[in-house]
Amino acid sequence: MANKVYSDAASALEGLLFDGMTIVSGGFGLCGIPENSIAAIRASGVKGLTVVSNNAGVDGFGLGLLLETRQVKKMISSYVGENKEFERQYLSGELELEFCPQGTLAERMRAGGAGIPGFYTRTGVGTLVAEGKEHKEFDGETFVMERGIVGDLAIVKAWKADRFGNLVFRKTARNFNPMAATAGKVTVAEVEEIVPDGALDPDLIHTPSVFVQRVFVGTFEKRIEQRTVRKREIA
Repeated sequence: MANKVYSDAASALEGLLFDGMTIVSGGFGLCGIPENSIAAIRASGVKGLTVVSNNAGVDGFGLGLLLETRQVKKMISSYVGENKEFERQYLSGELELEFCPQGTLAERMRAGGAGIPGFYTRTGVGTLVAEGKEHKEFDGETFVMERGIVGDLAIVKAWKADRFGNLVFRKTARNFNPMAATAGKVTVAEVEEIVPDGALDPDLIHTPSVFVQRVFVGTFEKRIEQRTVRKREIA
């Protein structure tokens, strides 16, 4: 078996990046985002990217780093409300945006990874997201066809991995990461820990190694996207 373990993000991404490519990125908000890979992509200078991700990061962190350097040409996302630079670029016509309902986006990634080129859903029928797409009636209800997504590269963040590339995600990081991991022609996973052979319970593996080509241990900031506190009650 080829060695899947790399020393860092730069070496794990070596030979995979090119201008105009499509990158599928896992994570939910700022939880479980592949922050080391994003930083390495920024440092590489690759440009004209189409990035598929539930969120677009925030100003100065996550995918927001690639927006700052104008390396992203198009975003396919379901939520972008935490990023002022994203807003500015979109409203000024500098950035293309394809909005996609959250569940539909997750299913588009999953479908791409499963080799399904398209599927029908009721979500979005009668709204802007359905314009220009094929519609079909099933059992008296109208559905819109959505395309599966396959990226040139998928970047994900996992809790644990073994050297074969089996992945375990933790809590909210399971949102989008398992689907994104299947949706790349090549998948690079950054993890908190690489465990010894046999340490992962096969029944608890979220992404099998067949979907993962490269793994490295990263360092993580784990920011909180919006910190809120309960008001103190006055006695």
